[in-house]
Amino acid sequence: MHQMRPSRLIVMLIAILLIVSIVTAGAWAAEPKRSAAQLETIAESAVLMDGNGTVLFEKDSHKQLPPASVTKVMTLLLAIEAVEQGKVKLTDPVTTSEGAWRQGGSQIWLEPGESMTLHEMLIALAVVSANDAAVSVMEHIYGSQQAAVDAMNNRAQALGLKDTNFANVNGLPIPGHYMSAFDTALIVKEAVRHPLYMELCSIKEYWLRDGKNWLVNTNKLLWWYKGADGLKTGWTEDAKYCFAGTAKRDGLRLISVVFATPEPRSHLRESMRLMDWGFANYAAVPIIEAGAPVERLKVSKGQEKEIALVAAEDLNLLVAKGQGKNLQKTITADPVVTAPVVQGQKYGELVILRDGQELGKVDLVAERSIEKAGFFKVFQDMFSNLFSIG
Repeated sequence: MHQMRPSRLIVMLIAILLIVSIVTAGAWAAEPKRSAAQLETIAESAVLMDGNGTVLFEKDSHKQLPPASVTKVMTLLLAIEAVEQGKVKLTDPVTTSEGAWRQGGSQIWLEPGESMTLHEMLIALAVVSANDAAVSVMEHIYGSQQAAVDAMNNRAQALGLKDTNFANVNGLPIPGHYMSAFDTALIVKEAVRHPLYMELCSIKEYWLRDGKNWLVNTNKLLWWYKGADGLKTGWTEDAKYCFAGTAKRDGLRLISVVFATPEPRSHLRESMRLMDWGFANYAAVPIIEAGAPVERLKVSKGQEKEIALVAAEDLNLLVAKGQGKNLQKTITADPVVTAPVVQGQKYGELVILRDGQELGKVDLVAERSIEKAGFFKVFQDMFSNLFSIG
């Protein structure tokens, strides 16, 4: 009986494996992706939204729950805004009070009277969720923890948060202190607009006190998950495991918040599952970049006759994969503006539609300022227009 050569046998086996892999791949491709209704999470409360605030998935997302150290998404936001507004400087020395020293929980073991720069304190707050650093920072900026709490609640109101109330600055258990997953995601949505905020949250490791203390970020998604660049973990016995995370891929920013997952690292795992689903099912369609010219308007009674309108910010639309076609752009703006024209002031909108439904919009602002013309210039323009041909 003729025996098949080993080389021919290997070739046939490879061919069979290729056929099986193609059939299997086809089966996977034919399998429909899970809908939001089919997506599940063991978190007591959760939300997945994109960077524009569109909710892709939620589970009891407005439930008021203890947030543990996820509280610090707001603490850090106020601190960063204070730096941006010039109220404080990163080089400011911050001295630890007795109250900050007594915080307990996650900390960097600050001693009463110990001083560090505000920058180092913010790193400790962002990287290892230091409760003592959080109180020190807010006392430095606002004078007392109560004044800081009032500022946090005022900022929550300004952001339109309905299910959030702060009673301290670090999330240690205290009556009347709660947040919702949805509200937390809105804070993260604001936070990602601040480069310094994201710079601090994306630090993986840091040596404190001249190399004596090694800080390692509690957010392991910075190592585990493609595109992850923030934001905040939390745990107490009452709150269980909580996480506010964000990642960006191919222009699509996703924000995942989970509250009250039952076991260590489950908050990270559940966030990754939600974002995996989001990245698998949705894409960002880039429409326009901030500063790009969109329209030109005539200027009446100005030292110049025209002004360019530019996009106030980047506009990326969230669409289900495969549905990024047939988009229409419309511009709404008065054909003429009267001087003075102020740089950065809104004079119109660029609106994106599909089948008559608005998908997104961006403000159109003046590229530069144009001062009002003097009487002689206005008269000269009127005379030129009167006798111009056409």
